[in-house]
Amino acid sequence: MQDSLATLVAAELAEPVDPRVGAMAAAVAALYPDAARAVLFYGSCLRQRELDGLMLDFYLIVSDYRAAYGKSWLAAANRLIPPNVFPFGHDGLVAKYAVLSEADFHRLNGPETLSVSVWARFAQPSRLVWSADAAAAGRAVAAVARAAPTLLGEARPLWEGGQDALDLWRCAFALTYSAELRAERTGRGASVVEAEPERYRRFTEPALAAAGLDLRAPVPETERRRARRRWAARRRAGKALTVIRLIKASGTYSGGIDYLAWKINRHAGTRIEVKPWQRRWPLVAAIGLLPRLLRRGAIR
Repeated sequence: MQDSLATLVAAELAEPVDPRVGAMAAAVAALYPDAARAVLFYGSCLRQRELDGLMLDFYLIVSDYRAAYGKSWLAAANRLIPPNVFPFGHDGLVAKYAVLSEADFHRLNGPETLSVSVWARFAQPSRLVWSADAAAAGRAVAAVARAAPTLLGEARPLWEGGQDALDLWRCAFALTYSAELRAERTGRGASVVEAEPERYRRFTEPALAAAGLDLRAPVPETERRRARRRWAARRRAGKALTVIRLIKASGTYSGGIDYLAWKINRHAGTRIEVKPWQRRWPLVAAIGLLPRLLRRGAIR
């Protein structure tokens, strides 16, 4: 069944995308000629099949951070608080890309990390839109194939059961959304599944088998308690990590405060307007916005 899951992942990653996505991915990779190994496309633009007027999401996978950045402080920042995130524009489209090493990408798709940010995203559909060679593509497939078993394995102890296995996916995504500071409205986890329910049905049995799960087996109460503690720790760590990444992004992401406002307005229905001083002092502005947004429920 693990081979079946890897086959499903490889086929999905190879599905065609708009040629402009491939061109943008190649342009991102060209910025790192000595380090780029793979570029993956994911997120709402992929789900909605819309590009114009939106921000595309990519992960750039590199051989290692020193090869990507040389002796720049960015190498240490990417290693200590992965990923680094950068804005990018190409041929009339705009994007952001996150940088991870091959080793970190493999690790962060697995259950050994408290952070949900990578495996929650790559348990969803994605596309491998550029790779340096067959070996790099194979490593990307192997890393992505870890994501869905991790998601279901970590969520299973807290799932109350039911007739439809899609409910497990909905429960799992709801848990991951709760473990980060997010601008999306309540119920976004379920909407991810509803966008492609048949896809999640195809992935269910292979992912369960890879995780060693049998949904018919009862979950011991001791395992449920451990899972509750682990998810509580994830929520604490995830929200703190979001703030730390925001601070780091003030040094890597030009125009970051405008993107933050756009994203919150789009997903939470707010009408935040960025003032000139906030563009000059984006870190102060972002930290100042945080308590107000939390009080209003715009982010959770």
